[in-house]
Amino acid sequence: MASVAIAMPSAEGRTERYREAEQALWDYYGLKTTEHFIDLDSPAVRLRVLEVGSGEPVLFVPGTAGTGPYWGSLVRELPGFRCLMLDRPGWGMSSAIDYSKHEYKTVVADVLNGALDALGLDRAHVVGASIGDAWALRLAVTNPSRVDRIILLGGGPLVPEISVPPFIRLLASPVGAVMVRLPMKAGRVRSIMRQSGHGASLDAGRIPGAFVDWRVTFGRDTDSMCNERDMVRAIVSGRTFRPGLTFDDAELAGIEQPTLLVYGTADPVGTVGVWRRVVGLLPHGELRLVEGGGHVPWLDDPGQVGGDIRRFLAE
Repeated sequence: MASVAIAMPSAEGRTERYREAEQALWDYYGLKTTEHFIDLDSPAVRLRVLEVGSGEPVLFVPGTAGTGPYWGSLVRELPGFRCLMLDRPGWGMSSAIDYSKHEYKTVVADVLNGALDALGLDRAHVVGASIGDAWALRLAVTNPSRVDRIILLGGGPLVPEISVPPFIRLLASPVGAVMVRLPMKAGRVRSIMRQSGHGASLDAGRIPGAFVDWRVTFGRDTDSMCNERDMVRAIVSGRTFRPGLTFDDAELAGIEQPTLLVYGTADPVGTVGVWRRVVGLLPHGELRLVEGGGHVPWLDDPGQVGGDIRRFLAE
């Protein structure tokens, strides 16, 4: 029997498909972006930053499965700000780094410092989401003069009592090596989002189909999840995070920048009680709740979250 060769998509073809899906979602939100590629020496990495708007600079640092138009419904609510959305190393169209060769808390601050340098910014407001919360706070701890105000969106691995979410534990396990190579499908994206607390918004149609389509293409046509698994394996040990990721009480008490934490009450990462304690440790901390919101709270209510951020940055 003659063998049949199956043509695999080229890297250029995958990139083009991803760009098309990304553009379709930006079009849905009615936003135009400017793309920057910046090269850092330490660590050696090429980063992509997408820019929307003008005004005071705001650097956005995403969580898992977050890049580019992941922020779209939120930045649409932030006129008057220069929104700079970073693809973390290994995500979207940024190159990867080997986290096992670096001290995590040092390298994440180095990446953000380098990004600010390359963008010609002495300082900026910083928005984090999920693990991006830890990046934002680590920059504030190590280089406080570069951070104006901090916004933390969704629960993140900030304090030792936050256990590793089941999805991240699975990602770090041997099963994760297979999982990240499975073809992404819309049903799987919706299942992950439901586990993250967004079921009500999916059922009500508040999360558009264009967002799900983008996430499908993101999973199929970028190496982001493979790279994220490599990072997760460097920072996770069973049900706990390795030292250097979370913050102790003294570190949190030393963060002088005004800090807003926005948490959806359906977010499975942490609890309202945990985040009240964390905000209470911050000298200038504030907590805002999105009732019924999930791990990515602006997907559930971009108007409320955007309004909270505008008010906070205007103070």
